[in-house]
Amino acid sequence: MFIDVAKIFVKAGTGGNGAVAFHREKFVASGGPDGGDGGRGGDVVFVVDTNVSTLADFRYKRKYTAANGEPGRGGRCNGRRGEDCVIHVPDGTLIKDAATGRILADLSDNERHILARGGKGGWGNCHFATPTRQTPRFAKPGLPGEELELQLELKLLADVGLVGFPNVGKSTLISVVSEAKPNIANYHFTTLTPVLGVVNMGQGSSFVMADIPGLIEGAWEGAGLGHQFLRHVERCRMLVHVVDVSGSEGRDPKEDFRIINEELKKFNPELAQRPMIVAGNKCDLTDEETVEDFASFVRAQGYEFFPIMAAIRYEVDPLLKCIQGMLAKLPPVKRYEPDPVPLPDAGELGKRDVKITRLADDVYSVEADWLLQILKTVNFDDTEGLQYFDRVLIDTGVIDALRQAGVQEGDTVSLYNLEFDFVE
Repeated sequence: MFIDVAKIFVKAGTGGNGAVAFHREKFVASGGPDGGDGGRGGDVVFVVDTNVSTLADFRYKRKYTAANGEPGRGGRCNGRRGEDCVIHVPDGTLIKDAATGRILADLSDNERHILARGGKGGWGNCHFATPTRQTPRFAKPGLPGEELELQLELKLLADVGLVGFPNVGKSTLISVVSEAKPNIANYHFTTLTPVLGVVNMGQGSSFVMADIPGLIEGAWEGAGLGHQFLRHVERCRMLVHVVDVSGSEGRDPKEDFRIINEELKKFNPELAQRPMIVAGNKCDLTDEETVEDFASFVRAQGYEFFPIMAAIRYEVDPLLKCIQGMLAKLPPVKRYEPDPVPLPDAGELGKRDVKITRLADDVYSVEADWLLQILKTVNFDDTEGLQYFDRVLIDTGVIDALRQAGVQEGDTVSLYNLEFDFVE
C-alpha cells in the first residue's frame, strides 16, 4: 500500500538526575562532594533508507520514544547517555510540525537529522561546592527531552513528472522508456500510485521519470485520485504533459490541456512556471490535420510539441532527447529549507506560572515548561539574544517571583541548563 502522509508523536529521552554523594576513603578526611552528572537523554533521529518507499509503517506505529539518560553515581561517575531512537523514512520525506505546519527538515540527503533532542543530564552535587558551601546536599534533576507531533509528507524525488488526464498513455510511456512496470489497462485510474522509472540515455546519462496518477477537473480541491499525489509534482524539475490528441474518449484535447494546466496552477502557482513540453499521444487514432491543429495550438502558447505513439515507441526518442537537453540547463531537484523558529514577543507573553525552589541559602532553581521552550530558541552568544531573554524574565514576572522567594543580589539562579548571578 502506498502511503505518502503520516502523523506521528516523538519524544526524546529525559536526562538522568545528578547524584548527591560524598567521598569516603580510609585515611582521607573531609573527602567532599563527588556526585556525578546524569547522562543525556537519547535523541530522536531521522535517516533516509533507500529500501523504504512509502510511509506505510507509520500507520501501525505512531509513537517513538528515545531512552532516558542514566542517573549519576558517587565517585564522580557520570550516567550513561540514553540510546537514540532512529527512524527510517523514504528519500524525499518532508517533516513538518503538525501544530504549526513549520518545515523542520527535508530528508533528501544522507545526513542524520535530529528532530527532538534529549534533555541534558542534571549536575551532581560536586558542581555546587564553594568555599562557603563545602557540603552541598542537593543536585540538579535531568531536563526533559523534546516532544513533538510531526507531519510526514513524502514528495518523490524525480527529474520529470508525467501529468495528464486518466488513460492518455502516461503509464505506457514510462513502461517503454524505463524498466518500470506500472499497471496498464484501457480504463480510468489504472495507476493508483505514483510510479518511478529510470530512463537510461547512454554514456552514463540518465534521469528519473515519475508517472503521476491521472488528474481530472477539480483535482486541486480533492476530486478523483490525482489530488492525493499532486505534491509529488512539486519536486519535479520539469513536466511532460501527455495529451490524447485523438479525443478517443470524446473529450477535446485542447480543453484537456487547459484543464490540467489550470489544476496545476490552482494547487501550486509555482507549477504554472515549471518548464513543460507536450507529448501528443495516440496519433494513430486520428488524422494528421487534427494533430497539426493541436500542435499549432500548443506551440502558440510557447510549448514544444512531440507527436508520439507510446505503445509502439514511435517518435519517443526525440522526446527523450529534448528532455535530456532541458534537464542539463535546469537546477537540481528542489529541496526545502527548514523554516526559522519564530521568537515570541516578550511584551505579549504576559504573566506566566513559574516554580521557584530554594536549593540552598544562596541557590534558587527556576522551573517552567514555557520558559524551557524559549530557552531552546535563544542564542546566548548574541547580545540581542541576551537582551531579549532579559525582557522575557522581567515581562513574565520571573524576576518578581524570585524577589518574593527571597533571592538576594549575588545569589545563584539555576534555570535548567543556565546559571547566572542575580543582580538588582
